Amino acid sequence: MSFSKASNYIDSNTASAVELLSRLVQQASTQGNEQGVQAVVIEKLKSLGLEVDVWDPEYSVLATSLYFVPSRNNFGGSPNVVGVLKGTGGGKSIILNGHIDVVPEGDRTKWTHDPFSGKVVDGRVYGRGTTDMKGGNVSMLLAIESLIRSGIRLKGDVIFESVIEEESGGAGTLAATLRGYKADAAIIPEPTNMKLFIKQQGSMWFRVTVEGRSAHGGTRYEGVSAIEKAVLVHQAILQLEARRNARITDPLYKNIPIPVPINMGKIQGGSWPSSVADLVTIEGRIGVAPSEEMEEVRKELRACVQDISNQDPWLKDHPAKVEFFGAQWVPNALEETHPFVGVMKKSFEAVYQKPVRIEASPWGTDGGLLGKVGGIPTLIIGPGETRMAHYPDEYIEVKEMIGAAKVFSRLLIEWCGTNP
Repeated sequence: MSFSKASNYIDSNTASAVELLSRLVQQASTQGNEQGVQAVVIEKLKSLGLEVDVWDPEYSVLATSLYFVPSRNNFGGSPNVVGVLKGTGGGKSIILNGHIDVVPEGDRTKWTHDPFSGKVVDGRVYGRGTTDMKGGNVSMLLAIESLIRSGIRLKGDVIFESVIEEESGGAGTLAATLRGYKADAAIIPEPTNMKLFIKQQGSMWFRVTVEGRSAHGGTRYEGVSAIEKAVLVHQAILQLEARRNARITDPLYKNIPIPVPINMGKIQGGSWPSSVADLVTIEGRIGVAPSEEMEEVRKELRACVQDISNQDPWLKDHPAKVEFFGAQWVPNALEETHPFVGVMKKSFEAVYQKPVRIEASPWGTDGGLLGKVGGIPTLIIGPGETRMAHYPDEYIEVKEMIGAAKVFSRLLIEWCGTNP
């Protein structure tokens, strides 16, 4: 069988895949520094004979979409890269989408190895981005390579997307979709520990501003503490979180304690220990369930803050203000009965000899943009564990990356179809 040939190729070329991952990790592709790592991707795609498209996303084009949230004003020097393996015709097409950007390394003293070393130790590759998600990208590239080198000709097109900006809201995937890259299905190999996410939570950043009235700390009763009023707002938002999650009955969320959290991650207020604080800002992230519309969630948060303002004598005349800013991730869902899910299940079981575990994602991905903007049925499955993403000593198990490559290789054969 053709898959056996591809699987054997993957096993025989594990070392070169690890070398490629190390090279990718050695390029510190934080926001604005993606050009070096994309050069490695371009080199690889050209060596496989793919048609390669390289461009810097244009702000003016992105701004035409309602789903664009600016993370910066200019994307010059931060290219997207797409490689296309043309099929012979008559088969289904697929997008293999992986983000190449990584979050900063943080405190280097907490790393055992240099965060951009790509060091290989005891079957693991270490470094920022190994699990989130350069390891998954290498799995996809190895899957494509295994088919090409084994002489397996697909009927449908395979579109490999190496995109920027996922960590700050998805401008890279949005740019690729607006450029016209569409397919009959898509895979994003985020680190799911090879669980299959058919539904993905979305999220948005928000800011609440709470006013007070300044006074001397010795006569604080003459002022109004914005900190005390912010506590009321904070409690009201937590109550909103409880109400929102009580509505979720989807069994795919049964193992997640809070399916759509509202996390308040930053608070600032006051200017002097002996003064009553006259201004507090709270910044946070609100989760959006796969079935929800983002605008409806915005309205619900605004209504919550307005309601608590109406209940307090001071806030009634000085209502807390809500604004949405920065990053957002669009929710997405695919029914388990969809044919693409069936092919993915079959491909996973052929490699791992057990059923795939199906869940809903507790975090956002670029899958929402592929689904909502591109109208593309999208699944999330990949090697690596979420608990290692964004952490010191981030790593990926080589055997997981190789297993994922085999699943993707089998998937391409089954979904795209083959010619003799």
